[in-house]
Amino acid sequence: MIRKTLMITSLAAAYLMNAQDVSTIKNTADVYSSSTFQGSAKYNAMAGSMGALGGEYSVINSNPAGIGVSIANDFSATLGIQSQNNVSRLNNQSVEYKTNNTDITNSGGIAVFPVSSSNWKFVNVGVSYSNRSLDDYTETPGNSNVSLEYVDDNQNVQNFGFAGHAYNRYGNLNKTGIAVGGNYANRIYVGVGVNFHNSILDQFDSAAFTNATGSVEYFDKQFTPFSESASGFSASVGVIGKINPNFRVGAAVETPTWWNIERIYNSYPISTYGSYYEDRKLSSPLKATLSAAYVANKNFSVNVDYSLGLTKPKYKVYGEAETVLNDFFSDSYTSNSEVKIGAEYRLDAFRLRAGYGYAASPFDSVSISAFDNAGSGANRSFDNMFVSSRNTVGAGIGYDFRSFYIDAAYQYVNSDYSNPFLYGSQTAGTGYYSGNTALNSSNYLVSDVESTQNNFFVTLGWKF
Repeated sequence: MIRKTLMITSLAAAYLMNAQDVSTIKNTADVYSSSTFQGSAKYNAMAGSMGALGGEYSVINSNPAGIGVSIANDFSATLGIQSQNNVSRLNNQSVEYKTNNTDITNSGGIAVFPVSSSNWKFVNVGVSYSNRSLDDYTETPGNSNVSLEYVDDNQNVQNFGFAGHAYNRYGNLNKTGIAVGGNYANRIYVGVGVNFHNSILDQFDSAAFTNATGSVEYFDKQFTPFSESASGFSASVGVIGKINPNFRVGAAVETPTWWNIERIYNSYPISTYGSYYEDRKLSSPLKATLSAAYVANKNFSVNVDYSLGLTKPKYKVYGEAETVLNDFFSDSYTSNSEVKIGAEYRLDAFRLRAGYGYAASPFDSVSISAFDNAGSGANRSFDNMFVSSRNTVGAGIGYDFRSFYIDAAYQYVNSDYSNPFLYGSQTAGTGYYSGNTALNSSNYLVSDVESTQNNFFVTLGWKF
């Protein structure tokens, strides 16, 4: 295999402005810079809003100081049943596809250590493991008005009509958080945490075209399919303060996740076909979270979290490819901001919970040259390119058996985004390949994708 330094000329060309590798951009935002991690069923029912309440290990995802709020040992595991449905629309047609995944999505616990001191009450240790499926399949219908030309060695011209496209990603992303939290005088809670991230994914980008004989041929995008494995590290620090017995505020900062990413990918045409290797280093955005909670009594509480990315994704520069990628994120990436609100009501041993979260799109409007439905190319602007805003609605119920408890939660997640594909430069050799046939396009084709998730979670826990 050839290392990246020997491939830099062709790779750099593949990342020129308006010719960005869509999969790399989307995965940078959706996988490596995402703060979307599931917790316990309680955490998920409250849409992850727990930064100033604390009291359970899932709070490591937002504020490690919440570990210091616990006064009892608590260990649990969560089974997640996750269903994602993508509908891609183009030229008044649509294709719908559903993926399902069942797994242990979260586990962990808190060990409580009372302190014999007049002011320090507890020093606690919390561990949280979160597992997220990266499976994401988006298939777009064809449009016969869009065609690409292929000129063979004898200068014969063939027209290939666009018959469909698919992005297919599958894999897993996990995060292990370890935090230490302290309780000072039952008024101030402090915490520090370290996080270990791991990701493995396979990415496909393929298109179908109808040739002159009416047969359908299938093509792969240059440098795909590819496989990536990555590991990362981040740290966090937080504090929660009681303004009065009913009102709490919290603040936390999580460093960038420093990723080491290794990729193996295919390169075409068939005459020089081979597998190639490259590695990259990426730092995700630095994130800050502000929280506030109102605890009316032992039966009712409500929490609000606001998170904001303070920096932008940045690749370590090995050559022109990373420079252009960094320029793209510098120009088009805004901030990864999210607001979440969650509430819990207790009725004897029953627990009722609900939550709502809104995450803004991390990208500004992006202008590219794109086909319209009639097959004509022109410069067009898209507001929700690659990854869009996301709405999350949660609800849940639980029952406390004193030593044991069981919680259940449902989440509905919705996002709508613009899905670009088909661009390929003949000069850089970044088009779509089938055998030795290469199809290139100076325009993108963009579909509208509606993505929805219906997720169910069940947590079994033990307190003592």
